[in-house]
Amino acid sequence: MTLAKPADAVDRILQQWRRERPDLDVAPMGTIGRVKRCSALLQQRLDQVFASFGMSAWEFDVLATLRRAGAPFCLAPTALFQQLMVSSGTMTHRMQRLEAAGLVLRLPNPADARSLLVQLTPEGLALIDRAVAAHVENEHAILAPLKAAELRALDAGLVALLAVLEP
Repeated sequence: MTLAKPADAVDRILQQWRRERPDLDVAPMGTIGRVKRCSALLQQRLDQVFASFGMSAWEFDVLATLRRAGAPFCLAPTALFQQLMVSSGTMTHRMQRLEAAGLVLRLPNPADARSLLVQLTPEGLALIDRAVAAHVENEHAILAPLKAAELRALDAGLVALLAVLEP
């Protein structure tokens, strides 16, 4: 049996599996492999923009989460780590780093004297506003080669997959 020339790296892997294990339907490996490969390549492209602002992806995520919370750009650490899906210990370490960089402040919570709030500083707000504009421009550039119908189909497929994967 002669297989067609692979279209991408995932096709080469599938060809190898089909040769070695013709008894298995490895089609799902193609879909999941491509999603994983796209994720890795997308992250590289996104990280380049974050780095141009002296940030990592996690720093961007924290600052962006505070920014989209709206004025006064302030959240409880619990809300932050739940939205970012990280542990409280990870969030504490990240807050310390962002606070040391002058991008966030930890303030007493007027509604609960036992807790703190995390708020963007003016420097943090200015940085995330510049970075998010460049980030959105980068995302437009990444997706620009796709036709509108391809983008709609891709988005619909990803929405369906997330509905299966998310609890």
